[in-house]
Amino acid sequence: MAASMGCLLVLCLVSPLLLAGAAHGNPWYGGGGLFPQFYDHSCPKAKEIVQSIVAQAVAQETRMAASLVRLHFHDCFVKGCDASVLLDNSSSIVSEKGSNPNRNSLRGFEVVDQIKATLEAACPGTVSCADILALAARDSTILVGGPFWDVPLGRRDSLGASIQGSNNGIPAPNNTLPTIITKFKRLGLHVVDVVALSGAHTIGLSRCTSFRQRLYNQSGNGMADNTLDVSYAAQLRQGCPRSGGDNNLFPLDVVTPAKFDNLYFKNILAGKGLLSSDEVLLTKSAETAALVKAYADDVGLFFQHFAQSMVNMGNIMPLTGSQGEVRKNCRRLNNYH
Repeated sequence: MAASMGCLLVLCLVSPLLLAGAAHGNPWYGGGGLFPQFYDHSCPKAKEIVQSIVAQAVAQETRMAASLVRLHFHDCFVKGCDASVLLDNSSSIVSEKGSNPNRNSLRGFEVVDQIKATLEAACPGTVSCADILALAARDSTILVGGPFWDVPLGRRDSLGASIQGSNNGIPAPNNTLPTIITKFKRLGLHVVDVVALSGAHTIGLSRCTSFRQRLYNQSGNGMADNTLDVSYAAQLRQGCPRSGGDNNLFPLDVVTPAKFDNLYFKNILAGKGLLSSDEVLLTKSAETAALVKAYADDVGLFFQHFAQSMVNMGNIMPLTGSQGEVRKNCRRLNNYH
C-alpha cells in the first residue's frame, strides 16, 4: 500500500508539469517559435557538426560532458538562454565569467569556440551560440549514458551580459531549498524541474569550497552536517581541509562519477549527496523527497523528467526573430570595439 501511495504522490507532483507542457501543444517545442528543425534547410549539418566536436572533447576528457551541461544551465538562468555567459569583457560588456558562480569554475569555452568556427565555415552567420550551448548539453548527456531529447532551436544571441544576474540568479550550493525553488519558479520552472535538473550532478566534479561548510561548520556551531554520512565526511575531509585546497576536486556522484544514471539520487538517500543543495532535496521538503525516492527507484522516470526539464530550461526567455543577433564569434558582439 505504501508503495502505491508513493507512486500516486509522484504522479500528483508530475501531472501539473505534463499538463503545462501539453498546454503549449507539443511539449518538445519551445516557447517563442523554437523548433528542432530550425536549421534543417539553412544549415543541414549543424547538429552533426556540434555532435562530432562534443564527442571529440568528451573522448579527450569525460568531465567536459558535465562542464557543457553546466554552461547551458548557467546561461539560461541569467537573462534566458541567450549565450550571454560566453561574452568576454570589453569596453561595453562586464563578463558573466567573472561572477561568483562562474569564476575559476565554468569551463568548456574552447569547445564552444571550436564548434562555432566549424559552423561559421559551413554556414556563415546562421547558427547561434545559444543554440550551440543547448545542443552541446544534449549531446554531452547522451555521450555519458543519459537520455536523448529533441532540442528546440532558433534562439538568437544577446547583445549584453549581466554579472549581477549571474551573481544573484544562479542557484548556489549553500542556498536554502526555498531559495533554490524561488530561483527556478521565477523563470517559469517547477519543483519537478528543480529535482530532475539537480540530477545532472550524476556527473562532474565540485570544488572543496562549494561544500566545506558541511564538513566543519554547517550551522555555525562548529559541527559537521548531521545529514552527511560519517565515513563519507571523513573521506572528504582528507582532501578538503578547513583552510586551503579550495580548488581540490571531488566527484558529485561518488559511486559512478563518469556515468549519467540515477546513482546521484541513491547517494542522497544514503547521506552521500556532496553539496548541501543536493541533500536538502531529501531533508527539507516532502515534495522534493518524494521525487528523489522516485528517481532512485526508477531510472527511466528520471531520464524522462530530466529530458523534459532540459527542454523547459532551454525555453527560458529566448531571443527569436530579429531580436539580438547571431554572433560570428561567441565571445564578442558582431560590432565589437
